[in-house]
Amino acid sequence: MKSEIHPNYGYVVFRDRKGGLEFLTRSTMASDHRLTQTIEWKDGKTYPLYDVEVSSATHPFYTGKRTVLDSAGQVSKFEKRYGKKK
Repeated sequence: MKSEIHPNYGYVVFRDRKGGLEFLTRSTMASDHRLTQTIEWKDGKTYPLYDVEVSSATHPFYTGKRTVLDSAGQVSKFEKRYGKKK
């Protein structure tokens, strides 16, 4: 294995903003300590913290809750812009 070509692989905490789920895992996410938030985990150590928009706590596939899209509004907007075919 060549040295200094692989990214650092270390522990990070991901937090779902909406669901409040936090989990500790290993990742190659670059941690710029000047910009990255940190969190003290349950083991007493401090890890980089990354906020995510969706995780298994809020994704519709895992929660079973479906979201309704306004497809009718999108179709009418398309027809208005490009004309309805006859």
